Amino acid sequence: MDVAIFILVVLVFVALSGALVRLVRVPLPVLQITIGAALAWPAKGLHVEIDPELFLLVFIPPLLFGDAFAAPKRELIGLRGPILDLAIGLVFFTIVGFGYALHWLVPSIPLVVAFALAAVLSPTDAVAVSSIVDRNVVPSRLMHILEGESLLNDASGLVMFRFAVAAALTGSFSFAGASLSFLYAVAAGILAGVAALFIAAKALQLLNRIGGVPAEAQVLVMILLPFVAYLGAEHVGASGILAAVTAGLLTGVSGMYRHLGVSARMQTLSLWATLTFVFNGALFILLGLQLPDIIRKVPPELSSRHWLIEPVATVLILTLCLIGLRFLWIWVGDIAQAIAARFGKREAAPFGFRVQLAGSVAGVRGAITLAGILSLPLALQDGSPFPARDVVIFLAAGVIICSLVIASFALPRIARGLVEPGEDPAAAEERRARVGAANAAIARIESIANEPGEGEAVEARLAVADSIVAGYRRRIAASDEAAEARAEAREAGRLELELRAAGIEAERSALRDMFRSQEINDHTMRALFSEITLTEALLKQRRDRK
Repeated sequence: MDVAIFILVVLVFVALSGALVRLVRVPLPVLQITIGAALAWPAKGLHVEIDPELFLLVFIPPLLFGDAFAAPKRELIGLRGPILDLAIGLVFFTIVGFGYALHWLVPSIPLVVAFALAAVLSPTDAVAVSSIVDRNVVPSRLMHILEGESLLNDASGLVMFRFAVAAALTGSFSFAGASLSFLYAVAAGILAGVAALFIAAKALQLLNRIGGVPAEAQVLVMILLPFVAYLGAEHVGASGILAAVTAGLLTGVSGMYRHLGVSARMQTLSLWATLTFVFNGALFILLGLQLPDIIRKVPPELSSRHWLIEPVATVLILTLCLIGLRFLWIWVGDIAQAIAARFGKREAAPFGFRVQLAGSVAGVRGAITLAGILSLPLALQDGSPFPARDVVIFLAAGVIICSLVIASFALPRIARGLVEPGEDPAAAEERRARVGAANAAIARIESIANEPGEGEAVEARLAVADSIVAGYRRRIAASDEAAEARAEAREAGRLELELRAAGIEAERSALRDMFRSQEINDHTMRALFSEITLTEALLKQRRDRK
């Protein structure tokens, strides 16, 4: 009962935060963390012990799957160079640079434990990035790079964290063994994501063959997909995070949605949006619930002279160190890209100082960092306490909060004016797609209406076709959704449904063609497919009433 009440309380405050964020001038994640800390601060307040493995299993697969599914694949593929550079190269650079800096700043932390903290702090948090970074103030190219990086660097950071912890436990480290294990974790994680996607597709095909299966059963398959991918990868010692991300990236382009009925597609889209909001909010509130206990247990190594000033200063210095390392890597990478472009005799696209600074500040840390650091073992193999465990947990929590606060308040000021006013390229692309799809529908309907027939049937078909085409032409003129024409006669209504179904299929086919030829990205395709699905559902409802 206590667990059920706790879950309900968290859900209530998630909903409340969604309303409060309209009244206060702080980003939603910061508000939710503050709410969690306020709930846990009193001695008799809410307190919960986080099981790191359960925490990762419940929250991370669906959230990363949702972010990967929504990510623009065309842009990610086009920016794969800088994304992989940050997701892999920057992780290793951060581990080395931050590890030595931490060991120098706090000598009581052994170097191998400092590397472990650096590894778990190296990934940026996809959920925090998408919640804090405003797409309207950050250039789209930088935003896509941040999205891609945050999806991939979780796997590399956590894999290296495990190696560092194993080295601390055993006292030995093999570079060759770690490299092979890293490659295995990545390759097997990708394969596990593909395998889970294949299993889900086959399950949906089987449900379709059975026939009459409730749409909710198909939706459940989609909800289970990220968990199957994650657990399958973890079972074989691979990266479950990378498996969930792989499944999310490939779901939209795998054609799985064609196995979902109209109702199932609508329910899946709606349910994922709700789950994402709820899980995001619950995650940050749970982060806030951990803060009071962590703050009350300030390690003596960090408060030998001043109880408050010394630990706060240490956290701030380490956060600025992370931002500085990130800025240095991006700056050097920009220079290297310009040199490579000059030798390759192609035009370079440098970011510039302010964009580099914005990209550095936007690298916030979040749930994966906290879950990873809380998974540190309590003791070494000989039974002695794990060295500096409380210190690194305190520092990790402090850096999470500090990075969130700095990004929330500094990023809008740094990025102000970086995006030039004018029509959003994504909006222009969507408008062109609407016109192209409507033109395809008009051509298909007119060809059906002009088919040979007899007398009144032909006249009725032409009259209904004219009505539908007029609606599509209004859509072209206003780039808006066509209004449904009301048929007065039963036969005219039946013909209208048939012609509209043909037009919808033509729209869907045209959008697929534009997507395959990369005229539009999956963001645009998904937005228009959602509208088509809603229209198709309305037609199905009318057909069922007849």
